[in-house]
Parts: sequence; C-alpha cells; structure tokens
Amino acid sequence: MNLFTINILLAAVWAAFMSSFNFPTLLAGYAIGFGALWAAQPLYNQPSGYFRRVWRIVKLTVYFTYELVMSSVQVVRAVLAPGDVSTPKIVEMPLDAKSDAEILLVSSLISLTPGTLSLDVSEDRGILYVHSMFAQDPDAIVADLKSGMERLVVEVFEP
Repeated sequence: MNLFTINILLAAVWAAFMSSFNFPTLLAGYAIGFGALWAAQPLYNQPSGYFRRVWRIVKLTVYFTYELVMSSVQVVRAVLAPGDVSTPKIVEMPLDAKSDAEILLVSSLISLTPGTLSLDVSEDRGILYVHSMFAQDPDAIVADLKSGMERLVVEVFEP
C-alpha cells in the first residue's frame, strides 16, 4: 500500500473518531496523518517522493491562489478605469512541459487566471498560444508564466 492511500485511510479514521465526515475534518485528518507518516519515516525502509510531491502541490496551490487574486485585482482595475487600459496580444510560450497531463494542467491554470486564456498547443506540443489582456511586454509575460506556473507544474510531475 502506498503512502497516499495510508494517508487517506488515516484521514477517514480521524473523521470517524470525530464523528464528522465533512471537508474540514477530512482535511485536518489528512494533515495529521501526513505529519504522523512524516515522523514515522525512519521506521520503513522504502524511499518515497510522496512528501516532496505533497510539498510541491502545496507550493503550486499557494502560487496559483496568489496569481488568481492579483490578476483579479488587475482585471477589476482595468474594468473600472476610464478608457481602455488593456493591451491584448496573443503570445507564444515555448513549453518545457512534455506529458499530456503537464500541458493540460499548465493550460488550465493559465485559463483559470483572469486576464489570460490558453488558446491552442502547436502540433509538435512545443508552443502554447496564450491570449493576454495586459501584454505591454510579451517577453515578460512568457518569462513570468515559464518561471512561475509552468516550472511549478513540471516540478509536481517529476519523480
């Protein structure tokens, strides 16, 4: 049984002890189980990237939430400002993500962020076409997406 399954079982046991199977209780049980498994690492001899992967997923979630809030504020300012303050452009972003899952997650997170929209992936899966509402400097947009969103997604999927 892998560590993720054990962690889910520990969360379910925690929820059963608390007599409450709601999301906050299951999340607390997951966190407590994660801590217990992390503390018990020396007791089992199998190497696992589970803890590293969970940490990377948490980093990606926090980063995406920050980007979501900041871009929402930027779009609200543009909508409420008098005149047209947007400079929309379609930019080409070279992809470091190789697997279908990585490309799907990168393009979905970009599309979920206000002010940007993933349009298409090239036939060779090397370029992602992104529409940006605020593209005064297209190179900066690409650099920001590559160093932030795409890098964190690739880290989540690497072993």
